[in-house]
Amino acid sequence: MGIAFGGLAAPRLLRAQAAASWPTRPVRIIVPFGLGGSADVAARFLAEPLGQALGQPVVVENRPGAGAVIGTEAVAKSPPDGHTLLMMSNTHTANETLLPNRPYALMRDLAPVAAVNIAYNVLVVHPSLPARTVAELIAYAKANPGRLDYASSGPGTPYHIAGEVFRAMAGIEVTHVPFRGSDQARTAVIGGQVPIMFDAIPTMAEHIRSGRVRGLATTGPQRSPLLPELPTVAETLPGYESALWLGLMAPAGTPRPVIERLNAEVNRILALPATREAQARLGAQPMPMTIAEFDAFLRRDIERQREWIRMARIQAS
Repeated sequence: MGIAFGGLAAPRLLRAQAAASWPTRPVRIIVPFGLGGSADVAARFLAEPLGQALGQPVVVENRPGAGAVIGTEAVAKSPPDGHTLLMMSNTHTANETLLPNRPYALMRDLAPVAAVNIAYNVLVVHPSLPARTVAELIAYAKANPGRLDYASSGPGTPYHIAGEVFRAMAGIEVTHVPFRGSDQARTAVIGGQVPIMFDAIPTMAEHIRSGRVRGLATTGPQRSPLLPELPTVAETLPGYESALWLGLMAPAGTPRPVIERLNAEVNRILALPATREAQARLGAQPMPMTIAEFDAFLRRDIERQREWIRMARIQAS
């Protein structure tokens, strides 16, 4: 019995020893989205204070493509030693339903580390569209079925889901026009090539104020302090809500002490007054959670996204 127990204990001891000396080199946060988006901004915001706490640089590496699959697969197949992390979002929980042939399973091949933040969106239209309220947009779309398009940063992204759930709840016919990133979609809407978009509040706020686009409503449960003059979509479509949330995951098998240390440091950073002020300026709210809470949150969101996708009959392409 002693030999068998020793055989089982040895790998655990080695993992514990490795965790005690971690990190031994720079830690990478892989962002499976493009530069300048919410996930990229959040990763870079965390990188410096997290690196100071860990005693090693934390570097951000963007690997966009294939609806976040390319970067996510890279993390899932990385050594589970705590030196590679994934900045993920509700794109990932949607992909669990939208992309059945993806080369990984989120809750099998990755381990929850920490939730980061949540931010709500704003529904905007190009000024050439004769709609100044959500009700007017719905009425115009019903009078012109199939003639309106809306832009998103790609299939399966929160902005795509936001548009499709809106379409289904409003009972209108609009066509999804996917782009390779939020910047391209935003440029198309500002330029008038596509008339409608759901986008991040802080990113679109300056364009609303300048008149390049017209803001109709925000997508949270309450009005946004960044755009308090705008109603919520739910004031016209009760029950409507859409958000973009972010979190960190690691390859499955990463030593538990490493994940616990990361969770503690991220939550400490999120609790700092300077962090809360910076997040507020970005229209986001810190979302600190324990590892168990984040695990449960992810599993609930996978089911919620599955319900939305089926209700709205959303497809990845």
